[in-house]
Amino acid sequence: MANDKIKVAVIGCGTIANSAHIPSYMANDTCEIKYFCDIIPERADAAVEKYGCGKAVYDYHEILDDPEIEAVSVCTPNLAHPTISIDFLRAGKNVLCEKPAARTYAEALEMQKAQHETGKVLNIGVVNRFNENVNQIRKLIADGALGEVYHVYVSFRAHRSIPGLGGAFTTKAIAGGGALIDWGVHYLDIVMYCTGDPQPLTVSGKAFCKLGKDMKNYVYESMWSEMTKDVENGTYDVDDSVTAFVRTEGPTITLNGAWAQNIGVADTYIDFLGDKAGIRLNYGGGFTMWGTADGKLTSEAFNTNTYPMFQCEIDSFLKCIRSGEKLPSHIDQFVITSKMMQAMYDSSEQDREIDLR
Repeated sequence: MANDKIKVAVIGCGTIANSAHIPSYMANDTCEIKYFCDIIPERADAAVEKYGCGKAVYDYHEILDDPEIEAVSVCTPNLAHPTISIDFLRAGKNVLCEKPAARTYAEALEMQKAQHETGKVLNIGVVNRFNENVNQIRKLIADGALGEVYHVYVSFRAHRSIPGLGGAFTTKAIAGGGALIDWGVHYLDIVMYCTGDPQPLTVSGKAFCKLGKDMKNYVYESMWSEMTKDVENGTYDVDDSVTAFVRTEGPTITLNGAWAQNIGVADTYIDFLGDKAGIRLNYGGGFTMWGTADGKLTSEAFNTNTYPMFQCEIDSFLKCIRSGEKLPSHIDQFVITSKMMQAMYDSSEQDREIDLR
């Protein structure tokens, strides 16, 4: 068995599956995709035709008991993440679930519980933990190059970039939230990973649902997942911008994020502020470190990405199934980020600071 290719099922054949998961599996010669599953039959059928392999199925329950399947990617809307992941874990399969793990912290804890009970792999798609620039920042911090990292500032602001307006992305019952849970999860996870996953202590936040509420008159230049939009009959009840302040056992964190703002300049970066040096990571790109040496100000630019992070994520997932290695994207790490995001939403709804101690 150890020398056989790992048989994979991809559950959900939408945008993230086709842009990241499926191509990465296809490029790895230690696995083969046996099933493409989607409740929209045309999507599963299209995947089989496009990639020239596998079988289309429309209900994941049909393949739960297939003894050949070892690895599963869950690429569905957030609502279905916990149920599908837990069902496959209890069926003895190893799971890579797209971010966020779930709509709420409570649901994420249920997923963690199922992983602990089954002993199978449950990794979450916080893909930046497989980004070479992010890992270099993590090492610089761990090695003391920044001294004490006392504060981190997070900005993920765009002009008008609400995805799939009126569809699953903007329906709270399906997605769990908007800009914070969709974009902010990546930025917060980078902060947590680079600073050693410190426990959050207190959280104060406010989420706003403003620019997308009048869906029919929403003006934009481009839209991620536009094929899912429904401005005529859909729902918009999630946050299109959010701000928060977090105290942790490590640094404090300030967050300012927006899917949509009436400022036509995108600001997507993370500042790590240390008493010896500071780093600005340009999201998806390189970073610059500023400091002093020999009585002079210094700056140094870094860009070490040589291997696509989604490919690294998939490769690492497949390897850990055989090796038993616990990856940085394991559910045990992600639940900390989930806890922090939940507290931001709770703080916003209750108009008070949330104490997690």
